[in-house]
Amino acid sequence: MGKIIALANQKGGVGKTTTTINLAASLATLEKKVLVIDADPQANASSGLGVNIKQSESTIYECIIDKAEIKSAIHDTELDLLKIVSSHINLVGAEIEMLNLPNREKILKEVLTPLKAEYDYILIDCSPSLGLITINALTAADSVIIPVQAEYFALEGISKLLNTIKIIKSKLNPVLEIEGFLLTMYDSRLRQANQIYEEVKKHFQELVFKTVIQRNVKLSEAPSYGLPTILYDADSAGAKNYLALAKEIISRNSK
Repeated sequence: MGKIIALANQKGGVGKTTTTINLAASLATLEKKVLVIDADPQANASSGLGVNIKQSESTIYECIIDKAEIKSAIHDTELDLLKIVSSHINLVGAEIEMLNLPNREKILKEVLTPLKAEYDYILIDCSPSLGLITINALTAADSVIIPVQAEYFALEGISKLLNTIKIIKSKLNPVLEIEGFLLTMYDSRLRQANQIYEEVKKHFQELVFKTVIQRNVKLSEAPSYGLPTILYDADSAGAKNYLALAKEIISRNSK
């Protein structure tokens, strides 16, 4: 039975999509069957994995709003074991369209549950907000990865996200756990980055991944080629960091 992991943080620019793409590709490289759900209207995970969004006839929007068959929305990627359900700008309006639907917080869960038997990991790239789509993602998920940028305002807003997770756990999804806090855009030469790492570690202890994601230019170049970094430059620090993260997650989940 597969595991659904949401990647969430309502703060933008913390490396959610970069993490989704590269963690998914690394898990697939380690011979896990992986499905990415792009639940962000910006659709960056879709284009970053080589999907032509303009040609996508069926996206996560149609699956949520029109009850389209999810299997018709699954795209192949450059990696055999990695598939993706793309997003669409229409998702921006989906939250308003969902307001009158019954069980509106559980629609994504109903869409994804049948797929759990077919994949080892389903990763949901959430938008930088705590709106209804993100709530749907957290309700569908078994766990959540919270990327935290190694910068001064890193911990700002995390308490709000943790509070949302707590509410969802108590009212909608009692099995939801925190998979881990992931430090991104880390530059070990900066004293501030080290201080933030220590602070995150002090707050969240064993919930912080041992792997940190270093600042790496290849991570920002790869998406423009529609490739995960491991296929763009396997020797880059970014590719190696995400491979280490994938191994850490597999080892945590095999205990």
